[in-house]
Order: sequence, then C-alpha cells, then structure tokens
Amino acid sequence: MKFAEGDKVVTDSIDIVTKSVVKYMIKSGRKLCTAESCTGGMISQTITSVSGASEMFLGGACTYTEEIKMKLLNVKKETLEQYTVYSEQTASEMSKGALKLFGADCAVAVTGIAGPSGGSQEKPVGTVYVSVRSRQKEIVRRLELYKEYENLDRRKIRMLTTETALRMVLELYEQKAEA
Repeated sequence: MKFAEGDKVVTDSIDIVTKSVVKYMIKSGRKLCTAESCTGGMISQTITSVSGASEMFLGGACTYTEEIKMKLLNVKKETLEQYTVYSEQTASEMSKGALKLFGADCAVAVTGIAGPSGGSQEKPVGTVYVSVRSRQKEIVRRLELYKEYENLDRRKIRMLTTETALRMVLELYEQKAEA
C-alpha cells in the first residue's frame, strides 16, 4: 500500500478488502463485531459503508479509555498495569470481550498509538496491536507502521490499521481479497 500516489490508492485497497470481508461473512453465515481504540470506529464505519453489511455486522464498541475497556470488554486492570494499554495482551482481551459482548463469530480489536503524541522509544507513534478472533482461533499482531511508511500522520495510521485488521479477518478464515 502506498501513500505517494495519494489517498485514492489506499481507499481503493480498503474498499476491496472490506467488500471481500462482508461478502465472505454473509456467504458463510458468520457475524462480526469490533472493539476499537486508536481507529475510533473507522473499522465499523468502513464495514457499514458496504451495502448488505447489516447481514453480518452486529456492532462495534469504541473503547477509547482504559476504564471503558475494563467496564465494557472486561480487560483486566492487571493486564493494563503489566503490559500497558498498547499491547498484544490488551488487544487480545479486547477481542475476547467483544466476542462475548456481541455474541459474534468473529471480533476485531485494535489498540495503539496514532499520534502525533503519545509515543515512546519502546512504542513509537505508529505502533498498533490488532487481534482478530473467532471462537476457535486468534491472530494477534504488532504493527510497526513507522518502519514501513514515511510521512505517517494520524489519519494514515488509522487507515492502514483498518485495512490490516480487515485483511486479518480474511487471513483468519484463509480467504483472499477479491478485486
């Protein structure tokens, strides 16, 4: 995915992946939900922009604070204290909590640092954790977007995270994006 050619390339790529996710989930009779932090609902918005998404999308929780992550998704205080809110462990507990909250077949959870502030040497701006989970399987990934892309800003980090998370849904079910 390139930004040099403009946001249209990224948007087109997100659209292809999103349509593939919606089509696959409908065809397989599966339901999806989201638990978002740094993307602020962008994954949910992207899914619901596709006609027919209501057949497979149950809803999303925008859990921007630690308190809401704990209250709504049952993220453990100990997890946040030991690993921080920006961690694989937190993303994993978010997806587990969302799966239970919505009663879905698949949950997507993201937490990370979209910037421009909030980063550290250990976890710079552009560090994002994504968990995609079904009842049988989970994929958790640390994205280091700052290593892969130049001139990252908050919007680009959110867009890249959205596309990656949706690609991970297809990966979880071993599907390919259809152009």
